[in-house]
Amino acid sequence: MRNFMREKRIFCGKKYLEVDIIPRTIWQEKTVKGKRAKRVKESEPKQKNLNDKNSKRYITQLANGNFGKGDLHVTCTYKDKYLPETLEDAEKEVSNFFRRLNHRRKKKELEPLKYILVTEYIMADENEDKPIRIHHHILMNKGLSRDEVEELWSKRKKKGEKEGDTIGFINADRLQPNENGLEGISRYITKSRNNKKGKKRWSSSRNLIRPESIKNDYKYSKRKIEKLIKENDFRFWEEQYKGYRVVEASPVYQDLIGWSVYLKMWKKE
Repeated sequence: MRNFMREKRIFCGKKYLEVDIIPRTIWQEKTVKGKRAKRVKESEPKQKNLNDKNSKRYITQLANGNFGKGDLHVTCTYKDKYLPETLEDAEKEVSNFFRRLNHRRKKKELEPLKYILVTEYIMADENEDKPIRIHHHILMNKGLSRDEVEELWSKRKKKGEKEGDTIGFINADRLQPNENGLEGISRYITKSRNNKKGKKRWSSSRNLIRPESIKNDYKYSKRKIEKLIKENDFRFWEEQYKGYRVVEASPVYQDLIGWSVYLKMWKKE
């Protein structure tokens, strides 16, 4: 069966780029070898649960494309008396939290809130829908201080009170990207736990920059890719993608289709 190497460049914001170089067959794609494709938005994974590897990768791409040094990772939990009875109740609570954050941001003339939300929970029983130990991980844009963010994880204050009762524990930390950007924190908040009852689901604000991709079916040959994998020379890749610094080049071999290469890179300052 005829095959060819497909290069797929995935642009995540203005600085982060991933490139997949994978073997495809004419029959798989039902397309013509050598045909150029237009730059298009990447399809958001339909699966909102984080057992799906495509969702995990997409979250890393979103994080690297939208957040960086000084932005925040926020963890929110619940006191027993405020523990939501359903997942929908928890999502309503965190939506109210986002509303309070946006109200404070508007007062300070800051841009609207941008976020990635991962909700983690354990089901009380396999045959029941009641969640327990529910908590949230949030990546959000900077502007408000950590104290301000933590202060807003609270109920509306009652008459005569100086401040509302806190909903639970909350901690806001500044993000500290490394050479892989925010891949580390993205993996942490999406990591599957050993507990079989543990589940995660995610969502994000609409104002994030979404990954865009473009496909190219004639740039590399199968023989060329095999040669490059043996040489393992980052300089070649940086010559191909000028202006970018390659931080990872991962070759993957599969018996039926052969070698693929997955590149991760950042725009040079």
